[in-house]
Amino acid sequence: MFRIGYGTDVHKLVEGRKLFLGGIEVPHTKGLLGHSDADVLIHAICDALLGAAALGDIGQHFPDTSSDFAGIDSKILLQRVTELLHAEGYEIVNVDATICAQRPKLAPHIPTMRQCLAPLMGISVDQVSIKATTTENLGFEGREEGISAQAVALITKGH
Repeated sequence: MFRIGYGTDVHKLVEGRKLFLGGIEVPHTKGLLGHSDADVLIHAICDALLGAAALGDIGQHFPDTSSDFAGIDSKILLQRVTELLHAEGYEIVNVDATICAQRPKLAPHIPTMRQCLAPLMGISVDQVSIKATTTENLGFEGREEGISAQAVALITKGH
């Protein structure tokens, strides 16, 4: 049995914060604002995985009203989501994600992101696809007000 899930996330870019995307720090003049480290890519992947298993969403499991998750490294959230899936008998088949940002240029960082995220999900690097795009200066991403990410995940019930 295969199941597909979709996730999306958006965070505002602000001065005075580090930029975390795909579990790594990306050099930039601004960072993303959020209760956690605001890693939009990991958050979108978490929602895709949770959605595929019909287990709710990231806010339900890790509410931004809880001080337990204040400033938390989103890699920990992805590990916990993976554990939730495994507890329900699911295995991750693959994840495909896109980050939408005008700047910084993300292509040089994508291999490191894939290498960071794959082990957190218990899968190989070739099961993790990450792409980056701009919006040709259109919308909030194009005006460099924020960054968004979308992800789809395929999971299967273990044998």
